[in-house]
Formats: sequence, structure tokens, C-alpha cells
Amino acid sequence: MPMNVESFNLDHTKVAAPYVRLVGITEGSKGDKVYKYDLRIKQPNKDHMNMPALHSLEHMLAEFSRNHHDHILDIGPMGCQTGFYIAVLNDDSYENILSVIENALKDVLEATEVPACNEVQCGFAASHSLEGAKELAQELLDKRDEWTEVFAEQQ
Repeated sequence: MPMNVESFNLDHTKVAAPYVRLVGITEGSKGDKVYKYDLRIKQPNKDHMNMPALHSLEHMLAEFSRNHHDHILDIGPMGCQTGFYIAVLNDDSYENILSVIENALKDVLEATEVPACNEVQCGFAASHSLEGAKELAQELLDKRDEWTEVFAEQQ
């Protein structure tokens, strides 16, 4: 029986990270559409991002992606620490989203600090790693040509 949460219906043993996958489209009552993407960085049940690096990458993607797209609604980490969900308003271009992610990751590599990494703007300011976020960004960019391939080849 299918479950209500889309990712609970995904066979996590069949995917091959890293990838970017359209998870769903939600249409509002006035016709606006929210496109939700799964940006998977680490292989499920095999690896995960450590919290300081994940936390910093979250801050950086949230800030920097908005320099490349006017309708980013949210970028939030997955509890399993393997990736992020990205919600975008009224943009059905998968290629455009890939470009936004790529450009934001390049911005991460150039950053000299983590945005909003202080007790006023962050709920756990002591848990950040600029270096860790840069390592994750570089790891993703090094595998940019794999982002569109969600599922592993059958053995």
C-alpha cells in the first residue's frame, strides 16, 4: 500500500547518489505550482553528511541559490543526512534547477564565511563547518555529469 510521503515509496536501495530528482508538483488554488526536488548527495544507508558540514551547506545553499533564482521557496535538509529538498515556485525547467544548484555550489567554493553563522540568526551557531561545506560542494561538482541519473544500473 502506497504511503503518503513520496520518499517513503522510493526504493532507496535502487538509487545512486548524487542525483537531482523531481519529487512532485503541487498546484495551488490560483494556478501556482510548487516543484519539489530531491538533491541527494550521499548514498542512502551507506554514507551521510556530518552535521556541521550539512548545516553550513544548508545555510549556504539557502542564501546563494537565491542569487540565481527568484522563486526558491525552501532548501531543507533530509533527516537521514543524505541530501536536501528544494522547493521552487512556477519553474518547471529541470535544466534551470540543475544550473541554479551548480552555480550555488560554485558560490560555496568561493565563500569565506557561512552566512548567518551566529547566535542571533542561527539556532545552533556552534555547529558549522565552512571547510566541510566546501568539501561537499566540490564532491557534488566533481560528479555533475551524474546528477540526472537517479537509479543504479541493474546488476
